[in-house]
Amino acid sequence: MLKLLETEIKTGNVYRNLSTASLVEIILERKEGLLSSTGALSVKTGKFTGRSPDDKFIVDDEVTHNSVDWGKVNHPISEEKFDKIYQRMKKHIENRDLFVFDGFVGADPENRLPIRIINIRAWHNLFSRQIFIRPEPEELQNFKPEFTLISADDFAAEPATEGTRTETFIIINFKKKIVLIGSTSYAGEIKKAMFSIMNFLLPKREVFPMHCSANVGKNGDVALFFGLSGTGKTTLSADPERRLIGDDEHGWSDNGVFNFEGGCYAKCINLKKEHEPQIWNAIRFGSLMENVVINNETRDPDYADGSLTENTRVVYPLDYIDGAVIPSMAGHPKTIVFLTADAFGVMPPIAKLTKEGAMYHFMSGYTSKLAGTERGITEPKETFSTCFGGPFMPLRAQEYAKMLGKKITEHGTRVYLINTGWTGGPYGIGKRMNLAYTRAMVTAALSGEIDKAPVKHHAIFNLDMPTSCPNVPPEILDPRNTWSDKDKYDAAAKRLALLFVKNFEKFGSVSKEIVNAGPRPQ
Repeated sequence: MLKLLETEIKTGNVYRNLSTASLVEIILERKEGLLSSTGALSVKTGKFTGRSPDDKFIVDDEVTHNSVDWGKVNHPISEEKFDKIYQRMKKHIENRDLFVFDGFVGADPENRLPIRIINIRAWHNLFSRQIFIRPEPEELQNFKPEFTLISADDFAAEPATEGTRTETFIIINFKKKIVLIGSTSYAGEIKKAMFSIMNFLLPKREVFPMHCSANVGKNGDVALFFGLSGTGKTTLSADPERRLIGDDEHGWSDNGVFNFEGGCYAKCINLKKEHEPQIWNAIRFGSLMENVVINNETRDPDYADGSLTENTRVVYPLDYIDGAVIPSMAGHPKTIVFLTADAFGVMPPIAKLTKEGAMYHFMSGYTSKLAGTERGITEPKETFSTCFGGPFMPLRAQEYAKMLGKKITEHGTRVYLINTGWTGGPYGIGKRMNLAYTRAMVTAALSGEIDKAPVKHHAIFNLDMPTSCPNVPPEILDPRNTWSDKDKYDAAAKRLALLFVKNFEKFGSVSKEIVNAGPRPQ
């Protein structure tokens, strides 16, 4: 029997909090995945190789009705429709073998969330074990989850009667404290559902939730890296000269920053040891690769093969990174970096932001969606994702931005905007920014060296661009210099600046200081 909220259901075997080795054994036994030559498991997620944001719902009730920012991102579903799906889902998993993981979201004991993950797939449970925070044995003795997530990839909704868009669904019920996921095998939905929950709960405790990676230097200086999938959060925070706090999701309380997770979920496409040694070395026994093509004879992973998807992934425990901070907590950030992958090739490689500029660009969350991170995205496409994590932010952008501005003021945090996207022209003409140059810019920002350089004002984007940076060719610091046709650059820059202005109109009433810190199309 398994307790599910108000009822118990009959099941087959219930595998609770199995060890990594036991889960791997079951996965291989059930042929859910292959063991690669690295020792890591490789699984395929089928037709869903990325998130399905249009299939994510929040139950509209007295808990959420007046606080959630309903619209294109946060889709409402009624309590009645939720209950229909939930009752059918319980019957669907009856008499099935189930895998249960009990653990936490949040490394800070004062702000962590006890969770229970119930899966029908052993590999989904291994994913949960590696990405969330594993409790100590004594913490399991009287464990009581505050939220329960049930995932069954072979269970489909009935859109005509149950209010979903398709057979696929991710539904969060804050009143009943339960998440339902069906008809998708992409494990990232499990991770991001819990992130969305933290983004709803923590602001009520005056804790700032963030879609960012974080690391700390030898002198204790903390840095945050904001950005959407594919912009470089994981890559740039995995620095051998600094200790990793976490690669994707954090909270910022009065005591400092803390990781929501106990693992990392890194992109693998074109992974090379010389460029990303920490991620490369973390792919070993216990790690789980999604949609990475494996050579049938050698069992070697082919990280350059994007035939299944460009969004190939690997999940591994945080302690697979040498020197990672565990428990993953640290002090207040000295530096914040906003990462954008600009497909137009017009944004400066690096610019320093005022507090108001930081709030503007945080609310805007400009980047280009990269191939594979969502279904239907086959090449980069410009997007504005609120707070660099719009799909996971249930509240209004202004609420998160106010928290950011307050933290910057309280702790004197420096903020920079770094473009990891294209230079010399748009996607298809220009080329992706050299990773070595980006790393050099990040290093100069973290040390404060970049602040010593004279700046040049970019009139269209209203940004101050440093004119020099150690180990970076000075000519690339002004993006206009890298285009052979300057008129085409000006036209493309003005077009993007207008998109910024148009996008910002959706926020309604915002202070003039913040609005005036944004682009100024001429």
